[in-house]
Amino acid sequence: MEAWTDLYKELAERINDNLTEIRWFDLWHNQISFLTSELPFPTPSLFVSFKTIGIDDKGLLVQDVNTQIDFYLFYETFSDTYLGSSNQDTAINFMQTLTDIHKLFHGVSGINFGIMRRVDMNQEDASGAGNLYRISFQCLVEDASAMKEVVKTDVSDVTVDFSSYTKPSTVDDNPLYQFD
Repeated sequence: MEAWTDLYKELAERINDNLTEIRWFDLWHNQISFLTSELPFPTPSLFVSFKTIGIDDKGLLVQDVNTQIDFYLFYETFSDTYLGSSNQDTAINFMQTLTDIHKLFHGVSGINFGIMRRVDMNQEDASGAGNLYRISFQCLVEDASAMKEVVKTDVSDVTVDFSSYTKPSTVDDNPLYQFD
């Protein structure tokens, strides 16, 4: 497994298959702060970032990486969220999407990640551009990308010479216990 590439692709596929309202999925590079200079993207958009919390060596250059996965949900709306507004349902759709993200990942594991659990959710500054919420999960990722690859080969021309082989003695010259 190429830990981060495979993890990203698995998350993207899971989101694409289950959250049809998400119109754009990408790595988080603080795109919201640079809307005029970034590649335009449709909303609602979901971005992901990875943060290492701790690392334990397993051996053979394999590590268990305690990972925080942050999803940033960006939703542009000109509708009003206040109680009684005529377009309140449209304005708060992103809140249902936050719940859907939670349901999609909390308590589940994948091929490239251990059981996830939600550890945080917070509104982020979107510089007045829309709604930006971060929902964070924690899980264990096994990173074996530095492990040496072994190439399996078939060996057919091997000769074993048993001519100098002698059977070892079965008599114990130095017994552990002496019995009379």
